[in-house]
Order: sequence, then structure tokens, then C-alpha cells
Amino acid sequence: MSFRIRAARTSDLRAFYNLAKLTGGGFTNLPAEKSTLEAKLKRSAKGFARKGNTPGDDLYVFVLEKVANNQIIGTCQVFGAVGSEYPFYSYLISTLTQKSAELGRTFRNQTLTLTTDFDGASEVGGLFLHPQERAGGLGMLLARSRYLFIKSHRARFGDTVIAELRGVMDEAGNAPFWDALGGRFFGMTFPEADEFNAVHGTQFIADLFPKTPIYVSMLPESARAVIGQPHPTGRAALKMLETEGFVWDSYIDVFDGGPTVSARTDEIRTVRECDMATLADEPSEYGKTMLIASGHLADFVACYGKVADCGDGKVSIDAEARSMLGAEPGETLWLVDR
Repeated sequence: MSFRIRAARTSDLRAFYNLAKLTGGGFTNLPAEKSTLEAKLKRSAKGFARKGNTPGDDLYVFVLEKVANNQIIGTCQVFGAVGSEYPFYSYLISTLTQKSAELGRTFRNQTLTLTTDFDGASEVGGLFLHPQERAGGLGMLLARSRYLFIKSHRARFGDTVIAELRGVMDEAGNAPFWDALGGRFFGMTFPEADEFNAVHGTQFIADLFPKTPIYVSMLPESARAVIGQPHPTGRAALKMLETEGFVWDSYIDVFDGGPTVSARTDEIRTVRECDMATLADEPSEYGKTMLIASGHLADFVACYGKVADCGDGKVSIDAEARSMLGAEPGETLWLVDR
């Protein structure tokens, strides 16, 4: 079975919504709210259509498609520059050391400080693969295609890329971290707050969240235990991010306490190792399997294919990959080892 990544279209709404219903909640970038998803696809279309080559408040949504029947089985997203319209909030875990001469003891207390340190960074997120399709490297295809898009449109992205991982929550969708902290200020359950954020944005955080540092020791053990921990279903995603060079530097999500990881854009493994080549005239059925991308903005497509080096900056690819990409001889391809 052949698969490809392509830019999402507004006509993908029904399939996009069906995927969202499978996430199980707490997935801010993919809420099971049809009107919100419709607005997201319209925003993505606007981002793909924007003129110019500077970072902006753009959203790019991609889908993973089975070529044989055009079935959409996965999705992922890239944000051009977070914090462009509204501040992008995170908690930073810090340590405050205090010493008492009278007691002869030193106390080290962790604190959570509300920050906007990542304003202007790009973000990868919204990655979701149908539960019945999580095999054969499709998750990797989804994840790494985003970096090829960034590489091939580098001027549209910041110098840092972040990724927020969903935090720990129970089967009912309640998050211990939110219950211990945010819930006390908002009078909302985590599912309510998460849905509100997905639909209305983050301004309410600035309006109501406490601006003073929070002492971690004052939180219940149930909340302390999950700070910086990804949801069990997100551990594979975290591993893929770490393979690309993302690191956790003590930033967490203000809602569920999940880790926010980051990397310098040009140091992301796929971005760094990606090569550019020109498609040669003749297809080749031989060569090593690579991740290949072609097309500009809304015409961007990525897939796996066999690649043979023709010299002089030219490559040939197998006929199936050429068909999936819709690439013609002379076009620019972006290539990275599988």
C-alpha cells in the first residue's frame, strides 16, 4: 500500500473530524469540534496562500493519505511563529535555594514561573495516526515530513522549533496537574478548559492565571508526580522528537503539565541531513529508500521512494514515488535517508 503526505484542503473536513474523534481528549491541536476544525483548515489554506517569505502567524495542516483509495489516516501540523497574535504561555521549572544559618540547613524549592519565552518560535504538533495504522513507519513519515517542509520553506520559520506533548490524564480526561493548579483559578474541569482553549485561544490564561511563581511543594503529590511527564500514548512521539535532537529544558504545558521540548531549527536532524536535488528524466526502480518531498506550499507532497544518484546534482526516483509526488523532470526534490 502506498502512502503520501500532502497539504490538507478544506474539503478534508469530514475525514479530519473523524480522526479528531479518535484522539481521546486532551489533544488541543485536534479537538473533536467540527466548527473549530473547519476554522483550522481555513486558517491553513490562508497560510499556504500567503505571499512572502517571513515567519508569520501561519498554520500548515497536512494529512497522510492512502493513495489507492484516497483515505485519510493521519494528520500533523506546523505553526510558523507562535505568540504572534496572543502570547504563548509555558511554565518554567526553576529552583530557589534558601539557607537558614539558625537551623543550619539549606532548602531547595522548585517553582513554576509563567513565561512567554517561546514567543516567535515555530511549533510542530497535531500529529495523530489512526490507531489501526500504527505500523510500517507511517508515524515517522508523518513526523519527519514536517521537517522537510520547514527545510524547503526555511525563511517562513523561526530559529527555534518546539513541540508540546500531552500530559498525564485519567480515562475520563481529567488532568491531576490542572485540578491542582489551573482548576482552582478558573472553576473549569480540564476537558472544559482544554476545549475552551482549542476554540477561543489562550488570552484567558493571561487574564486569570497567577503571575507569581508557584511553589511545587504546595501542590498535592498527584500533581507533582506528573510534572514534565508525557501521556503514555505520547512516549513514542517523545522518542522520535529526541531522535531529531529535541530536548526538554524544564518547560511544561500550563494545562496538563506535559513537557515542552525544543530544538534549534537548523540542528534538527532531518533539517540538517536533508539534501536538495533535481529530478532526472528517467525513472529508476533501483536505489536506496529515502523520504522524498517536492512542491511549494500548498503543492507540498512527501512520500517514501527509491532514489538513485545520477550525478551533477540530479537523482532519479521510482515511478510510483514520481506518481505520488506528481513531480516532473527538472523539479527540485528534498531528500533524506529513511
